[in-house]
Order: sequence, then structure tokens, then C-alpha cells
Amino acid sequence: MGIGEEREDKEEGVMATDFFWSYTDEPHASRRRQILSQYPQIKDLFGPDPMAFLKIGVVVLLQLWTATALNDAGWLKILVIAYFFGSFLNHNLFLAIHELSHNLAFETPAYNRWLGIFANLPIGVPMSVTFQKYHLEHHRFQGVDGIDMDIPSETEAHLVTNIVAKAIWVVFQLFFYALRPLFLKPKPPGWWEFVNFAVQIGLDAAMVHFWGWKSFAYLILSTFVGGGMHPMAGHFISEHYVFKPEQETYSYYGPLNFLTWSVGYHNEHHDFPRIPGSKLHKVKEIAPQYYEGLESYKSWSQVIYMYVMDRTVGPFSRMKRKAKKSE
Repeated sequence: MGIGEEREDKEEGVMATDFFWSYTDEPHASRRRQILSQYPQIKDLFGPDPMAFLKIGVVVLLQLWTATALNDAGWLKILVIAYFFGSFLNHNLFLAIHELSHNLAFETPAYNRWLGIFANLPIGVPMSVTFQKYHLEHHRFQGVDGIDMDIPSETEAHLVTNIVAKAIWVVFQLFFYALRPLFLKPKPPGWWEFVNFAVQIGLDAAMVHFWGWKSFAYLILSTFVGGGMHPMAGHFISEHYVFKPEQETYSYYGPLNFLTWSVGYHNEHHDFPRIPGSKLHKVKEIAPQYYEGLESYKSWSQVIYMYVMDRTVGPFSRMKRKAKKSE
């Protein structure tokens, strides 16, 4: 379906039945070249965040300590603390892993891998190494059919067609996000993934052995609720779901950037993936004319509400492009 067709559907209040197909290259590479030609000083922002290790260490230790402190707590208390506290910490760590997938803590890639495995510990499920393998393709081949696994599958899009289905999809979106590439584009695991798996299962087993199932359940619940109907999880939708056809990446400039490694600066991030989140705001300050004309958000919660309630928006609301022969 072309963009013009989609606009007709939105005017009629009908959900699209195909993705938005773009016949141009993704916008970030060209904008990056333009900005660097005009503001070469932006290159000074490239490189690791020296505070990343400390920030990750504090969150990991705080979350693991919280889990052990809840070993005898009631289930309602565990659920409440998981939603209103632990979910923020685990989602912060998920986005720390996103940061590390771009090698933005250390110059040496292996050190970033090890720190990613450490950041993975409170999440409860080994994912940091596998995430990097697919996420870097999302940057190199944004929207490319069959390569960018950030885009929902045809099956998801055809099943999630009404408000109730979209609400359920949002609750379980972390599962779709994690499992989609394993079904659509499975890759053989490497040595680092076995290390990630062994370390994570070791921590999970130790948590159950020494503190019991409730402590481990707190970690899993923190991951699950933090990736579903949760303010921080709004970034999964806000980043690339097309609410306006002429734009395929959106930024968010609200306060939750403080807790999410500034992933809300998503146009800036895709334009300059070598700049750590702590400095992405400087890109917009240096080159404001390239970003002020773009649509952006101030609330991730509002994005989730819009996605669920707008009958014209759904999993098909993503920009796709055909793979080039060389890809």
C-alpha cells in the first residue's frame, strides 16, 4: 500500500491492511551527512559514556537487593513493587543493553558485551547478546522487508485488528519483540550467547536457591509489566509507528528520558548511533533546524493510548522498503 492510499484509509477511519511502502532510502543517513557537513563539531560527541558502568552497576545492585528483600513478601506487595518500582529499573537496564549494543560504555567491544551480560542479570531472561545481533540490523537496514525485525510480522498485523486485540498486544509486546526474530529470521547462537545463557541461568538458580521463588518472580514480573502497559514501554510504539505517513521515526522529549538513557531522542539516535544517550540532547541543540520541524511526543503514555484507541493505527502502521539486491 502506498502512502496516498493509507491517507484515504485514515480519512475513512479504517485500519490499513498493508504496511506503508517507501520507495526511498531511510532518512537518517542523508540527514547525518547534511548535519556533519554543516556542524562537524558533532563528531566530538562520538564515543563511550564514561559513567555508563557506574550507572548500570547501581541499578543492577539495587534491583537484586530489592528482589532478595522481598523473599517473604506477599504476592500483592511483590506485584505492586514490581510495577511501580522494579519495572522502571529493569526497563532502564533493557535500554542500557541497547546502549551497550552500540559499544557506548567502552571502546573495546568485548567489554561492552560483558557489561551487557551483567546488566542482563535482573531481567531474568538471557537476551543482551542476541539483542545486539538483531538491533544493529535495525539500524543498518531500517524498514527493510525481511531484515528489520523491529517491524511486526504479517501474522501479528492480521490478528491485531481491533481495540481489544491491540490492548492485549501492548501488554505482551515484549514477548513479540523478543520472539519475533527467532521465528522469522533465526540465527545460530554463538559463543557469547552461550556465555550470556550460562551466566543468567546461574544467577536465576542462585536467586531461587538462596532466596526462593518469590525473589525470582519479582525480577520476572518487573520485566514483564515494565514491557507492557507501562509508561516507559511507550517508546516501543513511539519510535517508528507511523501516525503521520510522511515520517517514519519520532522523538520523545519528555522527562522519562532521564530514566531511559535518552532513547526518546530517537531521530537523533538513528542519525548518530555513535553518540551516547547522555549527549544526544546536544545534537538537537547544535542543529535545531533539522529536528524542530519533525513531529515529536511529550508523553509515552499518550502514545500507548493513541495506538490502542485509534482504529486506523495498528501493527501495519510501519514503514517498509524492499531489500536492495546487495542486501
